[in-house]
Amino acid sequence: MLKTINILNKRAKFDYEIIETYTAGLVLTGTEIKSIRLGKANITEGFCEFNNGELFAINTQIDEYLYGNQFNHKAKSERKLLLNRRELKKLERNAETKGLTIIPLKLFTNEKGLAKLDIGLCRGKKTYDKRESLKEQDTKRDLDRIKKDYK
Repeated sequence: MLKTINILNKRAKFDYEIIETYTAGLVLTGTEIKSIRLGKANITEGFCEFNNGELFAINTQIDEYLYGNQFNHKAKSERKLLLNRRELKKLERNAETKGLTIIPLKLFTNEKGLAKLDIGLCRGKKTYDKRESLKEQDTKRDLDRIKKDYK
């Protein structure tokens, strides 16, 4: 019985407008997956970049494994993402478009215990868009509070 891990990038929905999402596998070493299973990862500052036709997650932090030895991994390093060739080509074309970027949204483990990364093709929000999202969240919270009182 494996415990599923969900590590979210909470800033992504606030800072970016998410156009399309993909689920990618990660190429990891043994100590990296052990750290992820302990929940010792951070993807809030991360982004994805193409290098020679391959997609890499950059600036994602997976802390060193506590019980690792001299073969422990580096906390911040480039990690290769695994997608279908068709998805990679489509993402690369869209990422070249002005104003679009690829951001990690969620790091999780599936039922088999493999680490997966949800990535999103995103466009940065302007300041007034962020204010609009905050206003929508406040009104939704108020409506939920009112509905709760009438039940």
